[in-house]
Order: sequence, then C-alpha cells, then structure tokens
Amino acid sequence: MDSASQALAERLRDHLAPLPGLTEQKMFGGCAFMLDGNMVVATLKDGGLLARVGKEGYAEALTLPGCRPMTMGGKTMSGFVMVDADILEEDDKFADWLGRCVAFTASLPPK
Repeated sequence: MDSASQALAERLRDHLAPLPGLTEQKMFGGCAFMLDGNMVVATLKDGGLLARVGKEGYAEALTLPGCRPMTMGGKTMSGFVMVDADILEEDDKFADWLGRCVAFTASLPPK
C-alpha cells in the first residue's frame, strides 16, 4: 500500500472501529474493510475509495461529485463506485460516503 492508501486506511479505521463485526483484509492492492464478512469499502492506491453502495444506490451515487463507476478488466461492477481522493478530504463528505456504504452493507446477511 502506498502512503495515500495508508492514510485513508487510518481514517477508515478511526471512523469504523466502533462497528462490531468489522475486519480488515488486503484486497485490490489496498485495504478492504469488511462487516460480518461483506465488503463495506476499500482503499485505492491513489487515496480514493472503492465504495459499496448496492445496485439500488448505484445510480444515485453516480450523481455525486467525484464519483465514477468501478471497472475491473474493462467490466463495470454495478453496486460499487470509485470516489476521488479530493472529495474525501472534507470530513462531512467522508462521513457521508461511509454512512452510505455501512447502511447498505449492514442490510446484507452475514457471510
């Protein structure tokens, strides 16, 4: 993990630590945060965020500033978006993204 990804991981730990069932796992070249076995968010190399918003929240998330579809190998993954690092610098936007992701992931059955 590079320094931007590590810095974001520290912020995520601080914010998500109170959640019971939270674990970390290396994924996508960064650090993924899992809630009861389901991915909530992951850090990206550039300090951006891979955010799990679900298929129902996908279209709305894409209307937000600094948000774009998550693609891997040329394939778009519905339900996941990428959020630019500069958007996350503002604490209220950072908290909003995490709230959105935690709310969706908490609705899933544990793995």
